[in-house]
Amino acid sequence: MIDDEKFMRRCIQLAKNGQQNAKPNPMVGAVIVSADGRIIGEGYHVRCGEGHAEVNAFASVGSEDEALLPGATMYVSLEPCSHYGKTPPCADLIIKKRIRRVVVGCIDEYAEVQGRGIKKLQDAGVEVEVGVLEAECKELNRRFFTFHRENRPHIILKWAQTANGFIDDHFQPVQISSDFTKMLSHKLRAEEDAILVGRVTDKRDHPQLNVRDWCGPDPKRLVIDHQHPLNLDSLHAHRIQSLIVEGGAQTLKSFMEEGLWDELRVETNLSMTVADGTRAPQIPAEAMVTESHKYDDNLLVIYRRSH
Repeated sequence: MIDDEKFMRRCIQLAKNGQQNAKPNPMVGAVIVSADGRIIGEGYHVRCGEGHAEVNAFASVGSEDEALLPGATMYVSLEPCSHYGKTPPCADLIIKKRIRRVVVGCIDEYAEVQGRGIKKLQDAGVEVEVGVLEAECKELNRRFFTFHRENRPHIILKWAQTANGFIDDHFQPVQISSDFTKMLSHKLRAEEDAILVGRVTDKRDHPQLNVRDWCGPDPKRLVIDHQHPLNLDSLHAHRIQSLIVEGGAQTLKSFMEEGLWDELRVETNLSMTVADGTRAPQIPAEAMVTESHKYDDNLLVIYRRSH
């Protein structure tokens, strides 16, 4: 079991390399280990429409190690696919290569898979172990899973507040984030598909909502108001798997009141106070702290919604 976890951690490391280009497919890593415990192949899903992690792992096996595949173990962070999409089923390839054992991090919640890949392997006589580092593997593709389970993007509500709980200074914009935490915000933007603000914030602050202090693609920019409400069906149809909501306060509150959120990212400048302004939203009772990071005087707390 210790070795299973070690090799699954390597799968997760590999999978993260596909963070940008694998979309809208999930990030997946695969490792092939010979009977004597040596890694003889590894790969990840590089780009949507191209070979999956398992295919790339097999392709990396040297000719001198091909004879070791029968009897080897394949580790894969997400259940191998069993259907024909843009590429053939990975489960069929695993069976063809006569892999003896497959260790799966988590089941694929995508409707076309959902256990079918595991069943296909088992029906072919392959020994299958499921659930090694399951939480970490699910975390890796939380956006993908939310998108397919809820038929909407994975929603991140985000704001910065002063030490005494305001998001502006006398209702005027003020920089609460440090240069470093601002850079982290732009890093987040580069990782997510879309970003949204309300009409008042857009008109008052003129936020660019782009990636200026990081390297990566700009998220799709969205502005909503009563006349132009958010259409989650439209976002789903356009395959937007993740959405950052940056304000203002009423927009953030409306998302929380509707239960439309999965993560909160709240930054507090511990050394800054103002006398008046817009109050920051209240943290919902169902929010659970999952991470906390202090960067000089700024504290970033990340919450997840408990189900």
